[in-house]
Amino acid sequence: MMNDNLLTRSFSKHERKKLGYGALAACLLITLSFFIVFNPYLGPLPLLNFMLSTGDDQKLFAVNDTSSSLQMDKGLFVIYFEDAEIITINDASSSQEAVARDAEMVRNEKKLINDTGSSRQTINEIVIKDSLIVNDTSSSQQIATDADAATMNEKIELRCNIMGRSEFCEIKGDIRIDGNSSTAFIVSSETDILTAENTSWSIRPYARKEALGEKDFARKWSVKLVTDRPDIPRCTRNHSVPAILFSVGGYSGNFFHAFTDIIVPLYSTAQPFNREVQFLITNRKSSWIAKFKTLLEALSRYEIIDIDDRHDMHCFQSLTIGLKGRNNKELSIDSSTSPYSMKDFTQFLRRWYSLKKITAAKIRDGDKRKPRLLIISRKRSRAFTNVGEIAELAESLSYQVIVAEPGPDVSGFAKIINSCDVVMGVHGAGLTNIVFLPENAILIQVVPFGRVEWASRVSFEDPAKDMNIRYLDYKIKVEESTLIQQYPADHVVLRDPSVIGKQGWLAFRSIYLDKQNVTLDVNRFRPTLVKALELLHQ
Repeated sequence: MMNDNLLTRSFSKHERKKLGYGALAACLLITLSFFIVFNPYLGPLPLLNFMLSTGDDQKLFAVNDTSSSLQMDKGLFVIYFEDAEIITINDASSSQEAVARDAEMVRNEKKLINDTGSSRQTINEIVIKDSLIVNDTSSSQQIATDADAATMNEKIELRCNIMGRSEFCEIKGDIRIDGNSSTAFIVSSETDILTAENTSWSIRPYARKEALGEKDFARKWSVKLVTDRPDIPRCTRNHSVPAILFSVGGYSGNFFHAFTDIIVPLYSTAQPFNREVQFLITNRKSSWIAKFKTLLEALSRYEIIDIDDRHDMHCFQSLTIGLKGRNNKELSIDSSTSPYSMKDFTQFLRRWYSLKKITAAKIRDGDKRKPRLLIISRKRSRAFTNVGEIAELAESLSYQVIVAEPGPDVSGFAKIINSCDVVMGVHGAGLTNIVFLPENAILIQVVPFGRVEWASRVSFEDPAKDMNIRYLDYKIKVEESTLIQQYPADHVVLRDPSVIGKQGWLAFRSIYLDKQNVTLDVNRFRPTLVKALELLHQ
């Protein structure tokens, strides 16, 4: 107590704080000096198997030392996170370090499961902020020894993204696919940091993560790191090509979701293999596979394997489970992170569906050619009730008009839409067929009543620009909606759609998408068709 009083009298509050910081710095300097001097004499430091979740403004550093004894030849475990920057540094002088910057550890009971036989223990997810963590194992773990030389080919590489819009893992090594238990085993001949305690986690290989919580949406698969024990299943069929395992469950029955959730990400994932890749399909739907047979055969020369509930063991040296390339935009490929673009994708479609028209017609004054206008019809909801009037208006403006409804024959409808210069239709999955349009064609999206502008923009307006398709829209008035025949004029459905929107997506959809048809005011719509003609003259 006396010493405390003496310290209080001798130093001001500011001086005492500076003295405390100085003492802390001195302790850190002494500790650092100790490790520098005695590092050669220290035993091996254990490596912990962390799942790291980083915030949007944080960076995860991986330092690869090309000179030290510890190399990444035997095993590489990297988990990538959406919006987190991952930087690899090749350091020719320092020891092998795994450096994670920004370190206040915040624990959340979440994703990583440690499986030790019969017991399953939840491991805390660790969020790292505000400091520096260094794991140095350079002095202890010798990899490239004579004893190891025979097993160097058994390299395990594992890169997973579980934080983006789609979950996927890229795996290299001894991979055994057990369809009966929906498990991908990654087998190591040695007990090392990768296979210790049989670490495992789950993935639903469908590229729309926000919907994965729905019951029976897509089959859940386990990825397990295991040692080569007698109880681990043995291979009954070995494959020499890489594999991609993905689900055709979920919303795949909807044409829009078939493309944005499966076909476009599958293109990004499979195209680098130049058809030398084996597709493993979970949640198989024979009708879906038949519908998109042309595209599946364009991406793989091998017969598709229905991997669910099988009793044989398919083994690979390389596996991607889930699909890459899915970002926050619908019907899109982020060319900043992918070697491909939506322009590459549409060219791919034209090539494999034998679509002849590359660019839309450019009409000049005095040109006798008539631009082709496709009116996409619908039968159930959001249908035009006056298609005849719309076609008559278009023909009076010198359009050649085609009215057609998409069906199961994707190739046949692709040829119809590819022959056209302008396509129009009410917001819905049928507009996904714009992927088959020639470049510089024009999409006219008719936006239903009920504040559907946001869905119309993200589903088709934004993607159209990435495909080099010119875009126009026509927002109907309440008088053009058949909802006025179903509700009194002062009903909240007509007076304030936002009230219905606040009740949730299902309530909104059941009224404004499922119960509404459209009777276009052809006089009001006429300027939109004239504008499309003007664009074709440019």
